[in-house]
Amino acid sequence: MNRLLIEIGAEEIPAGYIIPALEAFKKNILLALDKRRIDHGKAQTLGTPRRLALIVEDVADMQKAKTSTITGPPERVGFDGNGSPTIAAEKFASKAGVSIDQIKVEDTPKGRYLTAVVEEKCESSISILEGLLEKEILSIPFPKSMRWGSLSISFARPIITLAGLLGEKSLDFKVGNIKSSPYFLGHQFMHPGKVKIESADNYVEVAESVGIIPDIEKRKAVLIQAIEACAKDHHSQILKDDELINIVTNLVEFPFPIVGKFDDEFLEVPDEVLITAMREHQKCFALTDENGHLKPLFIAVNNTKVKDMKLVASGHEKVLRARLSDAKFFYEVDCKSSLDEFALKLKNVTFQEKLGSVYDKTQRISHLGQYLVEESSYENKDSLKKDVARAAQICKSDLVSQVVIEFTKLQGVIGRAYALKAGEKEDIAHAIEQHYRPVYSGGKLPENPTACLLAIADKLDTICGCFSVGLIPTGGADPYALRRQGIGIIQIMLEENLGFSLTAMIDNGLGSYIDDAGKREETVLKIKEFFKNRMINILTDMGFSKEAVNSALWASFEDLPDVVLRVKALDSLRKEPDFEPLSITFKRVENIIKKAEGKAGISVDESLFEDPSEKGLFSAVNEVRQIVEGLIQEGNYDKALSHIATLRSKVDIFFENVMVMAEDTKLRQNRIALLSSVSGLFKNIADFSMI
Repeated sequence: MNRLLIEIGAEEIPAGYIIPALEAFKKNILLALDKRRIDHGKAQTLGTPRRLALIVEDVADMQKAKTSTITGPPERVGFDGNGSPTIAAEKFASKAGVSIDQIKVEDTPKGRYLTAVVEEKCESSISILEGLLEKEILSIPFPKSMRWGSLSISFARPIITLAGLLGEKSLDFKVGNIKSSPYFLGHQFMHPGKVKIESADNYVEVAESVGIIPDIEKRKAVLIQAIEACAKDHHSQILKDDELINIVTNLVEFPFPIVGKFDDEFLEVPDEVLITAMREHQKCFALTDENGHLKPLFIAVNNTKVKDMKLVASGHEKVLRARLSDAKFFYEVDCKSSLDEFALKLKNVTFQEKLGSVYDKTQRISHLGQYLVEESSYENKDSLKKDVARAAQICKSDLVSQVVIEFTKLQGVIGRAYALKAGEKEDIAHAIEQHYRPVYSGGKLPENPTACLLAIADKLDTICGCFSVGLIPTGGADPYALRRQGIGIIQIMLEENLGFSLTAMIDNGLGSYIDDAGKREETVLKIKEFFKNRMINILTDMGFSKEAVNSALWASFEDLPDVVLRVKALDSLRKEPDFEPLSITFKRVENIIKKAEGKAGISVDESLFEDPSEKGLFSAVNEVRQIVEGLIQEGNYDKALSHIATLRSKVDIFFENVMVMAEDTKLRQNRIALLSSVSGLFKNIADFSMI
């Protein structure tokens, strides 16, 4: 058993490409080894901007032997009456690669047939690897690939070196015009040129000796320790930014941080603008004081150590000063206009070709927001209506600001900053930023009622608008991110316990788009189905069984928080030891009701009872109904289902003693009506036929 090393040296690969590429390469190599019956241990990925590497432990020298039994002609065809092999048997032996005396006759389901045991040829792991590496390397996926020279191959960046070793043996393979060798690229500045690897076992050690930390997690730890030490030296703290740490980790082969300064005058600009300018354009870390206030300091991370670090810091400061000057200029230009003036400019910004301008969208959001306030359980509705209306009017204003045009990631953030500067209420200002939330499934949600209702109105308007003009997600195509927005609406409604009527809410949202009642009703049903599918995914991700989810959703899907309560209760009931016979009984009731739909009597007539089990069930249903109706109003579905479950024995006795589908029409309809009264107790809680 030996360690396998594969390293691809290249020109600088974008930081965001490295980890996904390594994971795909690791998966594909391990699959290739398994497919070719080469035993191996665990694998480790290593990478820097100039190399992608994979180490696989305990790789066998040879393939595992494989034997298989193949079947030939029937015995009567393979041997004549004297037991001598025929030409058919000889041809079979030749095809199997065995001698005629190695042929056996075995009993099979079809009779007695000739068989032969075939042992496949085993090859060395090295020869197999040499034959597959070119294909596997060129199969590594990248968001964008490039070609170079006159070659027809493509990769993230031009490949410069290839190294492959199994233990101390070098692999001989080629990709494009690059031939493998036991050499890899040293650090571009501290150890230029190629470095020889004697064994796959000491790759990491040799790499570190020439200024490279190939282990990504180790390099990240070194980076964090180094920048924290720099911050501490300047009595500062690093503004938390895990994403930037990951990016910078894959921008360098060895981190050398340095602290730079910028002029205090730039602190007049909102912190978010300065942080974004430092982060996006220069990949610099912002520093704060102990109270979290931004300081005129930053940390830049270099890929090499130089003698005069002050000169390097000066270079970073000069470049950053230009970026911050631009940001300050854009901010000052924006300050000459109000958010209301920006809002009017939205008339010239298209939301979607068939759905009008962004200004039109803000008007629809305002109308829909007023409706949601009225339907919500929030207090102080008059005040909340005014806040939602104002927030809707200016929530998209910053889209035409100079700062957002330059720094698009600050959409909403700058709107909030400008609103606070203009003296808007805090809830309104924060709603401008937070109405985009959640920006991904499981992300932060809006934090105040104004923001929550504005977020729902904005997302619902987009969904209703797109569905109204046929822009419906199909397969993997969802250009307007409707699925994400649907999930966002559900998450907010569940978190805030907003029990709007889903049908009425969607119908209100479509009111600005569709006048025809029939078409609107049809579109409402499509959007409800769209939300139902999102709800199924959310609830199953929460750990609820799919059966419980489907059963609750198909019973009723109007009040989303109520759906969760019913799913919880049903999932809890499913864990009870006697749930299976209970579900069978109620499923039978449901199925009979569905088959007899339209035939059931309006009410139960006690005078038509022929068997005591009918009266017993009728009395029990009436007793349980009085209790269950109150529990359902309270949302206490656990207790409601427990009480309904007590009817099982009465229903079972009824089925044993009574023929439901009696020939007499009145008796049949009365018995169906009795079962309908049972079904009516749980029809809005769960559909047991789905279990």
